[in-house]
Amino acid sequence: MRTEVGTQSAPLALASRFSAVRKLSEALVAPLSDADATVQSMDDASPAKWHLAHTTWFFETFVLRDFVTGYRLRDERWPFLFNSYYEAEGKRHARPRRGMITRPSLAEILAYRRAVDAALLDALPNLPEAAQALVMLGCHHEEQHQELLLTDILHLFAQNPLQPAVWPGDRKVPVAMPGPIGWIEGATGVVEIGGDFSPLQVSTVSTFAFDCEGPRHPALLAPHALADRTVTNGEWAQFIADGGYREARHWLSDGWAWVQREGVEAPLYWEQAEGVWTRFGLDGRRPIDPAAPVTHVSFFEADAYASWAGARLPAEAEWEAMASPHDPAGGNQLDGPGPIEPRPSSGGPAFFGDVWEWTGSAYRPYPGFKPAEGAVGEYNGKFMSGQFVLRGGSCATPRGHVRASYRNFFYPHQRWQFTGVRLAKDL
Repeated sequence: MRTEVGTQSAPLALASRFSAVRKLSEALVAPLSDADATVQSMDDASPAKWHLAHTTWFFETFVLRDFVTGYRLRDERWPFLFNSYYEAEGKRHARPRRGMITRPSLAEILAYRRAVDAALLDALPNLPEAAQALVMLGCHHEEQHQELLLTDILHLFAQNPLQPAVWPGDRKVPVAMPGPIGWIEGATGVVEIGGDFSPLQVSTVSTFAFDCEGPRHPALLAPHALADRTVTNGEWAQFIADGGYREARHWLSDGWAWVQREGVEAPLYWEQAEGVWTRFGLDGRRPIDPAAPVTHVSFFEADAYASWAGARLPAEAEWEAMASPHDPAGGNQLDGPGPIEPRPSSGGPAFFGDVWEWTGSAYRPYPGFKPAEGAVGEYNGKFMSGQFVLRGGSCATPRGHVRASYRNFFYPHQRWQFTGVRLAKDL
């Protein structure tokens, strides 16, 4: 991996980034009670308290334990609680039972974070390059968990009959619906895609990439076009009204079985009363904004909508080739605590922020992919089965975290993330 160091030395730049990332995580949980931070709403989600502890365990284990002579773990029992999926690190508490960890308390977890932060910042100037690279990986890892923390809180609060708001927001003036989708013709022929990944290396190159983004390689693109915006709530309501969830002809077989089994009739968090659709968000329950991007839809739903619309989902290579010239730090992304939701387009093609965009590409290794050595090699590669790639980041993705080559991935039925749809078509 590579990371920007700018005009500062690597340790100073890393210290600044590390401190900012750690502060944002704590700001995001500031509105939560200890109970809010402890409960787990489903097997796929984790308690907010666990996210705070797990990201700290990552730094303590892979940096302080492995590189700082004489460092002693805060509590030798806690790695069992806060290891996520690293087999090389031994046995761990079962993921579906994370909500049973009532102790340590939220206050103890916050104290744990501050102790690890102080130890790491003290050690950072003298860490070898490989350890500095792990600090940067840990920062990007924590940013991933910041988004998961938010979507897990949203899913948790949606289970509460009171449906409380995390950040009550002002009711917005309705925005005029965007015009019909326009089409942007994509590049054809051979294009280069993928991130510039260098395992455990810090350099002056201003890019970072996870191992699953590389290596860079050629991809062959047939004539195609991508929509100039994502699908809106208003357009999705038309899909519902036209029987989109009642007609099998638009659905993949597994998708239709999922619809029937789960009784799915609309995006997650949508409800209809007296003909009016509302959605639940981090700002509570509100009427849907017909001009805003639809979100919380699964791959199955995205694929069915594309079929209904006479289109398809983009291939990830098509998406990356078209998005590469655009600013990955632009768009509606997470800047700090506050109302967080997709927003209507402000004009012009936007490929980053608002909603993660489902692609039709399976999450598989690129040609020549090799996981890193050691426990961190478990970060991505072992999950390359049965999942689909999403691109572009969302309103809950920390600004500066994503790039054109970034590959997110989820199972086709999952939809508690801020996931949406951009259409594609063959030419």
